[in-house]
Amino acid sequence: MQRCNGGNKILFGLTLTSGIVECLGFAGMVFGYASLVFILKQDGYFSEMCVNVTGANNTMVIDCSGQDESFSLVFTIASFLISFLSLPNGYLFDRFGTMVTRLLGIFLYTSGTLLMAFSNAESSVLLFLALSCLAVGGIVLLLTNMQIGNLFSAHRSTIITIYNGAFDSSSAVFLIVKVLYEQNVSIQTSFLILSFCSIIHLLRTFLLMPRTHIPYTTPPGYSYGLIFRRSNTYNVEELEKMGRVAMATDVVEIQQTTSNTPGLELENISEAQLSEKVPSFRSCVLSWFFLWHLLWLSIMQLRHHLFIGTLNPTLNRLSNNDPALVSQFTNAFAITQLCGILCAPWNGLILDRHKGKARAEGETEQEADLRSSIVSLLVTSLQGLLFSLCATVPVLPLQYLTFPLQVLNRSFLYGGHAAFISLAFPACHFGKLHGTVLSLSALFSLLQYPCLTLVKETLNGDPFYVDITLTVLMLLVFIHPLNVFLHCRRLGQERQKRQDVNQGLLTTGAKA
Repeated sequence: MQRCNGGNKILFGLTLTSGIVECLGFAGMVFGYASLVFILKQDGYFSEMCVNVTGANNTMVIDCSGQDESFSLVFTIASFLISFLSLPNGYLFDRFGTMVTRLLGIFLYTSGTLLMAFSNAESSVLLFLALSCLAVGGIVLLLTNMQIGNLFSAHRSTIITIYNGAFDSSSAVFLIVKVLYEQNVSIQTSFLILSFCSIIHLLRTFLLMPRTHIPYTTPPGYSYGLIFRRSNTYNVEELEKMGRVAMATDVVEIQQTTSNTPGLELENISEAQLSEKVPSFRSCVLSWFFLWHLLWLSIMQLRHHLFIGTLNPTLNRLSNNDPALVSQFTNAFAITQLCGILCAPWNGLILDRHKGKARAEGETEQEADLRSSIVSLLVTSLQGLLFSLCATVPVLPLQYLTFPLQVLNRSFLYGGHAAFISLAFPACHFGKLHGTVLSLSALFSLLQYPCLTLVKETLNGDPFYVDITLTVLMLLVFIHPLNVFLHCRRLGQERQKRQDVNQGLLTTGAKA
């Protein structure tokens, strides 16, 4: 294939669209767990946890709270591993590149689908391993796809948010499995088909993805894949060097606006000196930006995971165990998940709204990016509070409002998380910081299980007081956008003071 811009555009377009299809169809299906639980209960998974108890008027009733707890634990572990393993997955991706990381992800995904295909009610314990493999394999596919945004630098943030939205929307896959189940297609058959789809992932890995990484920004004539490989004359070391130079330029731009010494020139500074000016990974982790961002993500992530993990027993309780109503609301929840890919780009547009506009005098690009992130963080926090309030009210019809709020907030949450890390910290630490935040937030998400135990053993299955506590806790997330706002205002005041001083010096000099 000849190396040409047209050929590269075709390659980039195929990579972009096939990546969206991959994320939409496979990457985040584990978050459609509520639909899967409905099927698994019908097939008798964990049915041994249901026991006969004495109810009102000495009547015997079946108590399946133990079964619900087991299903919730399966999701708790899977969702924990998604975030907790983000740091080692990120290191693996940075160290060994796209191909190795994707092959591991495909192996985990295929293992999960096969375990589901060959499981049954007698081997219910396999769900723990199967869902965990599906969850981790899916997040690896998303991780390797997000770099595709580097191919389209003018729309990079929007593309990253689209992939995160597709990841959220893929939870509707389990709705399709549920609909097929109701048409007498067994769950084993559905998962065998999903397992066979691993061939698609392998073909993308070798034909439409790079062996190492997609650089930012991509040089002219850059290409990859088996078909286009010969046209790529750049090696990894050259591309990484280009990335370090670009990062150094950003550092110098920041130094020029924050230093009292004007006229700082890039060519007069060595690469070692530039490296010294980049904040260390440790200083980034210990910064207030990082700590408040970690709390912001952790609280809202816990709220989402607890909502999804307890959705089925909540619907059963609110519908008085009416299977038809539970199925109806489960379908409604799964259908709304499809809207994730439509909602996610809105956050990207909020973050990129200042691009192409003139900046204030002396304002750096990073400062402008941070200023634009305030609205994104605030809108996401408001969405999270509204979602939590609706989820707290024990009224079944109100859940028709809770579902779209949950999808909208989740779509904003993870896209905004990745975007803020890329805006607030040096690019050389992005992978480590992104993984560190997700891993630490996963530890926080383990509070799901004591919350579930409290609901079951102390609150008689009614999570109202736990929901109230989490809603109050959600108020803390507003500290993060407030902190960024105060930081940007302080930078603006310092910039204005420098301009006033410089203007005063010029006036004094003119008078002299």
